Amino acid sequence: MLHANQGISSVPALEDGYEIIGEFLSHDQLVAIISEIESIELPAKVGGIRNAEKKFSSIRELANSEKLRIQAKKYLSGKASLVRAILFNKTTENNWLVTWHQDRTIAVSERFERNQWGPWSVKDGIHHVQPSVDALNQMITFRIHLDDTSQENGCLKILPKSQKLGILDHGSIQDYVQNHNPIICEALAGSVLVMRPHILHSSSKASNPSQRRVLHLEYSSFKLPPGVAWA
Repeated sequence: MLHANQGISSVPALEDGYEIIGEFLSHDQLVAIISEIESIELPAKVGGIRNAEKKFSSIRELANSEKLRIQAKKYLSGKASLVRAILFNKTTENNWLVTWHQDRTIAVSERFERNQWGPWSVKDGIHHVQPSVDALNQMITFRIHLDDTSQENGCLKILPKSQKLGILDHGSIQDYVQNHNPIICEALAGSVLVMRPHILHSSSKASNPSQRRVLHLEYSSFKLPPGVAWA
């Protein structure tokens, strides 16, 4: 099932749906974030820490920095608001496989009714919903690499331009994957992978597991209804 990309607000183009920017973080920024992360004993088998900006001051400072908001605005139609911050770490203990998918769920403070929004669910007391393609096109994701990332340690794979297809069901995703070649997004520590959330992406298990920490930051310029906030 494919929802046509109709009625989409004008947003700056990211033709392939992604790009990699080298040396995005300075050496000092990289050291500050890694030092704070390593100063806290994290659960051994937890691969992702949500609301990372609330747990690490260095991540909060970066996520709310003028640099990130200016960079985000290059891909958005209006003011950039932080939507989500997750710290991932793929290690020997947390060597997961992520099948081909689109990031197409957002969390908001309360439920509302709007055309092409749904289904809705409640997870940990928070309202989650699949928004319209229009809303997804007004979102941008920054995956900031805190370690070198390679095919050996399970880096992300991307199918360029697939965000143009709108929202796909499982069968359509499988058909597209079988007929297109992915890009292996290897990158050095300090670089950032910028992508639309609904571009098709996946991640294999690491063949040579090592620490692979990635800071996942999402921003949006989409205007939620009055009284509703990002959660």
